[in-house]
Amino acid sequence: MGLGVRVFLVCFLLVGLGTSLFLNGVIEQLPSTVRQSSEEALVDTSHLLAELAAKDFDHGYGPDSEFYQALERYRERQLNANIWSRFKKTPSFVVYITDMQGVVVFHTDDSQVGQSYANWRDVALTIKGEYGARTTRLNEQDPTSSLMYVAAPLKVDGVQMGVLSVGQPTANFQPFLSLAKSHVWKRSAWVLLLSLVLGGLFSLWLSRSIGRLLDYVESVRKGERIAVPELKEPELNRLAKATAAMQEEIDGKHYVEEYIHSMTHEMKSPLSGIQGAVELLMEEDVDAQSKQRFLNNIHNESHRLKRLVDQLLSLASVEAQPSLSHIENLPVYTLISHEVEAKQWLAQKKSCRFTIDGDKSAHIKGERFLLQQVFSNVLDNAIDFADEDSAIHIDIEAGKNTLNIAVYNRGPHIPDYAKARLFERFYSLPRPSGVGKSSGLGLSFVAEVMRLHGARVQINNTEHGVVTELLFTA
Repeated sequence: MGLGVRVFLVCFLLVGLGTSLFLNGVIEQLPSTVRQSSEEALVDTSHLLAELAAKDFDHGYGPDSEFYQALERYRERQLNANIWSRFKKTPSFVVYITDMQGVVVFHTDDSQVGQSYANWRDVALTIKGEYGARTTRLNEQDPTSSLMYVAAPLKVDGVQMGVLSVGQPTANFQPFLSLAKSHVWKRSAWVLLLSLVLGGLFSLWLSRSIGRLLDYVESVRKGERIAVPELKEPELNRLAKATAAMQEEIDGKHYVEEYIHSMTHEMKSPLSGIQGAVELLMEEDVDAQSKQRFLNNIHNESHRLKRLVDQLLSLASVEAQPSLSHIENLPVYTLISHEVEAKQWLAQKKSCRFTIDGDKSAHIKGERFLLQQVFSNVLDNAIDFADEDSAIHIDIEAGKNTLNIAVYNRGPHIPDYAKARLFERFYSLPRPSGVGKSSGLGLSFVAEVMRLHGARVQINNTEHGVVTELLFTA
């Protein structure tokens, strides 16, 4: 399981658990909150009715009393009230009045008149002058059968003469509780869904950064030279830079070892030639013609050494360059034509000729000097391996976001054993003309410059020779 998936699951579980705990607390609190609101309304109602009932206390609450008749009219009302999508059609209040001994003198249920309510909490506490309220379940097995009562002292001329209590079925609250719970769960579902989306985006963002870092580390492991990724997370960015620094240290050690070994090997041949020529020149019986030949050998080998050193310095400079420094929008055809013109004398030695086809208006963004060196090296290679009296064809193909430059030469194919080593430093194949090998640094230089330009070079056999392709992307 990937890190991004694990982060996503942890975020989702934490948010889900937190939301669940919070919602359970809210839902558990809902019934008591609704009861508190209803109890407050019952307090006001009981005190209001107590004031209205006080004037009939001396005469009783028979059918002829105003209080009795008013409650009868109340009970017969058709309410037709739409309360938050719940229709209330009939009144549901229960009202009773007791004297100071707790005996019922009035009840909306006539069968309860004469009963003693002295032990009921609402009546008993109110008689004592305290706040009296109770909730009583009519059916012990049915939690929705409860009634909530709130009592108020019934006073006549400021003297408490009894107790008036108002009750309301708690079943009336249930639809509102169910509706509230439904809204809470719906909103929690949206919160959970939103957390799912945000958690997914967060894990995707994090996994992408980690993925970029892993890709970079994998490229480093393979020995590829790529730019250090810029990551938004400071810790991951530091890790990427630390990896790059470690790569540079390791590569530096390997590079120096390989460089010295290869350079020593390449310099042995010209130095041996110079040493041998000098030793022969020191002999007394050397004729003038031999001396000239030995001097020519010294000149050629010293020139070979100088060229080797110059190429080594150029390659080292490019390899140490992290990015391009002077980027221009350059005309491709003009650059290639300039290098072709400079190579005409070399091509004429083998009776070779150049042809250029393709998009002459194509441009490329890059560093002029380095690209000129690339084209120069590729053309040198094509001339060296071209057949006598053959054409070297250059094709420029520009796409929407790509630019491909192909250099074709007619000549011997690249051996299979050499294909994987063409861009190795100091690796070179013998020239068909028998001149010998080159320094083996030209194609290494080309590959490094192409890397700096975010491009690549590839060399393949064709039906009649070899093609070198320079592949650029926008």
